[in-house]
Formats: sequence, structure tokens, C-alpha cells
Amino acid sequence: MDTIKMNPSLIQLSAFTLLVIATINTGHGQVKETIFDRWDKNGDGKLIREELPTNAKPNFERADSNNDGFISRQEDALFRKKAGQPAGQKSKRPQRTNALIKTKPDIPYAATDNPKQTLTLMLPVKRGTKSLPIVVFIHGGGWQNGDKQSGTRQLARFVESGEYAGVSIGYRLTDEAYWPSQIHDCKAAIRWIRGNAEKYGLDPGHIGAFGTSAGGHLVAMLGTSGDIDELEGRLGEYRKESSRIHCVGNFFGPSALLEMSRFPSRIDHDAPSSPESKLVGGPLQKTRSVALSASPITHVSKDDPPMLCIHGTDDQLVPYNQSVILDQALRKAGCDSTLITVKGGGHGGFNSPEIDHRLDSFFARHLRGMNMEIKGGEIPSGSRLKTRQREGKNR
Repeated sequence: MDTIKMNPSLIQLSAFTLLVIATINTGHGQVKETIFDRWDKNGDGKLIREELPTNAKPNFERADSNNDGFISRQEDALFRKKAGQPAGQKSKRPQRTNALIKTKPDIPYAATDNPKQTLTLMLPVKRGTKSLPIVVFIHGGGWQNGDKQSGTRQLARFVESGEYAGVSIGYRLTDEAYWPSQIHDCKAAIRWIRGNAEKYGLDPGHIGAFGTSAGGHLVAMLGTSGDIDELEGRLGEYRKESSRIHCVGNFFGPSALLEMSRFPSRIDHDAPSSPESKLVGGPLQKTRSVALSASPITHVSKDDPPMLCIHGTDDQLVPYNQSVILDQALRKAGCDSTLITVKGGGHGGFNSPEIDHRLDSFFARHLRGMNMEIKGGEIPSGSRLKTRQREGKNR
């Protein structure tokens, strides 16, 4: 019979905040198994909320640092390391001051009572008299997990500045609807923003969006499919409004679904159970027309808005090449595209403040008209680079 031995001193602490090594005697030697491995029931190398024990689920959002709807091994280790800091040690991460933000949660945008078809509006308490440009966030999770709540953390620094309004969009997941329902939802939310711009003091002429993983895919779709009628949908009360946006921050999102299995990945993207196949309602290579419709690269045209792509070279879930080929297609079409390569980076969890700085500069340039330098190129994973934000420099 297999036996499990654990260090008693570790058992006294939260299983979610420490790396507990279980030694399992298999009869063929000893195998070291972590708590992560034990919870990862399907062996896909990531933890979704449903796989966590009840006492660990409240920590899910804090551990999912890149808000893509699951916890990677790197995020798990980072969360446990932070939780194991000595008592009284202050975190280096700046605290968000909620008193600076007025939040309006769960606003229906599609004229339905579906809780997934809602958005959270975030407004700065202190603001000037001008209408505010809007930064939109769309969450990840393989189109099958996650929710808009994670967006409030991603948007906080923009709204706290008093220079932007923030909108976090929820959308129907693949357990409820197939493509193109997801982009129909997102476009309906953008139309809602325009339809309510005057009411909330928003500037409908300056809307930017960013998202992670599946959310990166959806913001890229918003950017490239502005003139595709079949992807527009007929949802909501503001169907005469435009769903176009003015700039896109795509964090490691899929861009060419049919090409994903051609590059190294931990996932067989063509398998019926892959997130991409679930999105299109069948195995990718057997639903090619839908897969092409769901690929941002299919819809690239010369009038697409500026796009910033951020991707790690060692991403084992969405191959790095997905951002490379999208960047190349945009440039070939004459679009404004910048690729930031995170050398050695995985599927998010990047530990470089430079990435935040460059995203901030990107939105300042395209939503506020500031003369900011937007630099692409390579950033080492986990680097502590100084910001290269500089006003008054030409691109």
C-alpha cells in the first residue's frame, strides 16, 4: 500500500501557502509529489478554481497573478513564497486605495439577465471636468474559466490616476456558448460604453483595451474585426453605436488557432478537449471555417488600431509564435504594431515593472495624446529594469 510522509512542521501551516512534498513509495523507488500535483487532477499543469479544496478557493484570485483564470506552477510557487514571509514584513507591491475609485459592478450590457453579460464600471473619485478616456480589461481563462472580478485589480492603477475610467467585461464561457458568442458579448459591452458615455462623463472617441491569454485573444479580435458584420452580433440596446476601439494591449493571446499545434506547447490544441476546440464547438482542424473566424490574424486590415503584443518565449500554453505572426501580419498591412518579447517568460506571471511602464505609455500615447515612446524588443524574464517612459520623445 502506498504511504505518504509529510514534514509535521509543514502540516501546521496552510497547504496552499507552502510547498508540501509527499514521498510516495510506488514499489519502483520514490517519487516526489507536490501539493500542486495532487490538486492538478487532470495533469494539465494548471489549477482551476474547481480543483482547489474548499479552504484554498478564497485565495484563487490572489494566486492567479496574471488573471488568466488558472494558477500555473510559477504562480503557485510565487504565492506560497509571499505567504511565507516573516510576520510584519511589508510587501513591495503598492497597496491599492479603493477610496480613490467609485465602482459600479454587475451592469447588464446585453439587455439580458445573464450574470456573465455584465460589466464593472470604475470611475475616479477625483477627476477633472474633461470626459475620461476608457481602459477596458477582458479576463482570460481559456474561454472556460475566470470572471470580470479580476479586472478590477488590473484596472486600479489607471483609474486611481484620475486620468481614465475603467471597464472590466464579463462574457459567456464555452460551457454556455460557442464562438462567436464571446466576441458578440465584448462588442455589445463596447457599444454600451458609447451609449452611456455622456451619462458617466466618458470619452467615446478614446477607448483602449487589454487582456490576458483568452482575454488577449478577445481584445485582439476587437481590434481586427471592427468591420466584420457577422462578428458584431445583435445584442443590447445600443446596436447603432460602433464597437471599434482605438488601441489594443494583447498579453499572450492566441491569434491563429489553426497554427497553434505547429509550435511547441504543453497542450494538443487540435484535440477535441483543448480550450480552442471547445471555443469553436469541435476539433479545430474539423471546424476550420469557425477557427478561421475566431482567429484575429484572419481579419487584419490596414485600418486596425495600434496594437501592443506581450509574450514570453517559453509559453507552454499559447506558443510565443502566435504573437510573432500577428505582429508580422499587422506590420505587413501597414498597421502600428509593437511586440515585446519576454525572454524566458512563460504564460504570464512576468516579474518586470518595465512591462507595466510600457503599457502605461502605450495608453497615454493613444488615449491621451501624450508624446510617449513605445519601445518593443526583448525584456529578460523577471528583470528589474528602470522605466523608459519619457515625455517629449518622438517614437
